[in-house]
Amino acid sequence: MTTKKLGILTSGGDAPGMNAAVRAVVRTALERDVEVYAIYEGYQGMVDGGDRIHKCDWGFVGGILQRGGTVIGTARCMPFQTREGRRQAARNLLSRGIDALVVIGGDGSLTGANIFYQEWPELLKELVEAGEITQEVAIAHPQLKIVGLPASIDNDFYGSDMTIGTDTALHRITEAVDAISSTAASHQRTFVISVMGRNCGYLALMGALATGADWVLIPEMPPTDDNWEEKMCEVLKAGRSFGRRDTIVIVAEGARDSHGNLISCDQVKHILEERLGEDVRVTILGHMQRGGAPSAYDRILSTILGHNAVEEILADKPHREPMLIGMRGNRVTQAPLMECVQISRSVVQAIAAGDYQKAMQLRGHIFEEAYNTFSTLIQAKPPGSLGERPPGGQKSLRIAILNCDAAAPGMNTAVRAAVRLGIDRGYTMLGIEHGFRGFIQGKIRELDWVSVRGWATIGGSELGTSRKTPQGRDFYAIARHIENNHIDALLIIGGWSGYQSAYYLYQQRENYPAFNIPILCIPATIDNNLPGAEHSIGSDTALNNIIEAIDKIKQSAVASNRCFVVEVMGLYCGYLALMSGIATGAERVYLHEEGITLKNLQQDVSDLIAGFTTGKRLGLVLCNEKAHPVYNSNFIRDLLTEEGKKIFQVRQSILGHLQQGGDPSPFDRISATRLAQKGINYLSEQAGKESPGASFIGLQGGQVNFWSLAKFPQWTDQEFKRAKEQWWWDLRAIASILAQPAPTP
Repeated sequence: MTTKKLGILTSGGDAPGMNAAVRAVVRTALERDVEVYAIYEGYQGMVDGGDRIHKCDWGFVGGILQRGGTVIGTARCMPFQTREGRRQAARNLLSRGIDALVVIGGDGSLTGANIFYQEWPELLKELVEAGEITQEVAIAHPQLKIVGLPASIDNDFYGSDMTIGTDTALHRITEAVDAISSTAASHQRTFVISVMGRNCGYLALMGALATGADWVLIPEMPPTDDNWEEKMCEVLKAGRSFGRRDTIVIVAEGARDSHGNLISCDQVKHILEERLGEDVRVTILGHMQRGGAPSAYDRILSTILGHNAVEEILADKPHREPMLIGMRGNRVTQAPLMECVQISRSVVQAIAAGDYQKAMQLRGHIFEEAYNTFSTLIQAKPPGSLGERPPGGQKSLRIAILNCDAAAPGMNTAVRAAVRLGIDRGYTMLGIEHGFRGFIQGKIRELDWVSVRGWATIGGSELGTSRKTPQGRDFYAIARHIENNHIDALLIIGGWSGYQSAYYLYQQRENYPAFNIPILCIPATIDNNLPGAEHSIGSDTALNNIIEAIDKIKQSAVASNRCFVVEVMGLYCGYLALMSGIATGAERVYLHEEGITLKNLQQDVSDLIAGFTTGKRLGLVLCNEKAHPVYNSNFIRDLLTEEGKKIFQVRQSILGHLQQGGDPSPFDRISATRLAQKGINYLSEQAGKESPGASFIGLQGGQVNFWSLAKFPQWTDQEFKRAKEQWWWDLRAIASILAQPAPTP
């Protein structure tokens, strides 16, 4: 059966990124010569029919990529929960020849879609018997194809690492808590903050981890002791006595104690006021977590999933059950829809039954790791200060940390996590100032538990950084400082020059025995050009800085028929350019890896002129800063200005270092913390070995991997300072489809 018409609806609670998914579905389908119908107000529109089932053209989804909510609406629909309502919905779809649906929503919405799929043959039979459709229509549409896209800010749906809207909700939470923390510190107040999530503690836990909160309460891991209030107060009181001026407690809306009793913010407020005499305020973030423009991650995720949903519907797979399209480790995955629904619901059932161990297991190892890491980081003082002792049987290592290359948002988060996790093991943590330049000069100081307080949320590099790579006599100086400071392991957090310097030390081990210590590089650069890592710390923040700037540029441009040529960073790596192009809907993205020819430019000029001539009001062209030595952003600006001067105006914007600044995004904070935790584990395991490892770490396919530094030159293009294999390269095809000119009728 060849699908020629499909419907798309958004259902359940709205989630930022839904519009990006709608746009991707509509344009991918139209490009594949399939008619698309937007079904307004979710299942209610399907039941009502009429003008609530609207045929879409290319321009229908123009300008919606950056908008929050859902432009086609969502609503609760009691009629669809009845057999009669679903029969009426089937009749309305068949009246337009629609026999395929892309449903964007949560478990309730997707469960309804599965029921509809199962009943479809019987509904057709009933409609034929009632004379509401002909037998020919029933024969022409024997099967309903359904693909689900998980959309929920709660991130409570199995089958995808992240659901559409979750990352944006985390942005709202971190922005709010960061702001609250400053006023809390000013007045030495305690804030109890309620976050959404229903029966899922993801937003609360990851929000707490990203903001450096002091306590968190989540449904999956209730306080184990009946005197949990006393334990919480003990830790928070110790923090105040150690000099902390503010206290932040985050409470998930489904938080409960070990007996299953819900824990409210007001209850926590009362406990802290009564037992600690604190000045406590409660803030309920509410629906602000759900609103606003989607983050870069949510725009890209939604676009990729929407495109793949159409590909799945058009695949010739007869009798294929409804599938969920998700993302795991930057790879699009498919799984039976109802299997995902059932597993998602089993977590709620485990919580209700008090089987919290099972609930944590079902949430996945990353969730459990994050909880354990947070439990260590929230200690007000290092172990021993609270009457506890570090784990026994471990050698007391001296680990040095330095930042290298340009500053990247999230470096401070990684340093803080590494320092506290190291001290928790009883290690001495040393900070090297200004990267390898400071290492050569011997600028080394001890970092204690308190010295990294507040570093979780701030951008830049508090240790300082530099692009200096050691040469010649520098190795002798570094070796001497390693010996004099009794350094047992080295943690390098940074970009290309950090990796290169680490490789040089690895090469010099035979000449300098002092370098025969565990060495680990953690990727931190906005360029995202390093081998073995799909995401470098800082690159997500840079993407969000770019799309925030371009959203404002687009508002300016659309008001006066302008085309903007925007230059973004990345050196010779096109990651920022391509991904921000997808996230902003740019018509053209120029990358160094792809090259630029005069023929390309001529075609792009023709397309822009044709677009503006037929009513287009906005043009957006993105250019990687090193895309071409001659055909650079200045050349492209001048070319478009000359060729399009009678039709549109041209402006250039070089975003510059605003891409590198600002506080790190939640994604970067969480990634930095996770990689730091894995890094400390690695250095601990390698310490004392006759031939300790010298490696770089990275997330690939959702897994944390360690690679020998010996692979650094093999896996990289040394001339252009980028990895030879770049996972995002295949996304060019999606970007091209969605950004091409509207098809000619």
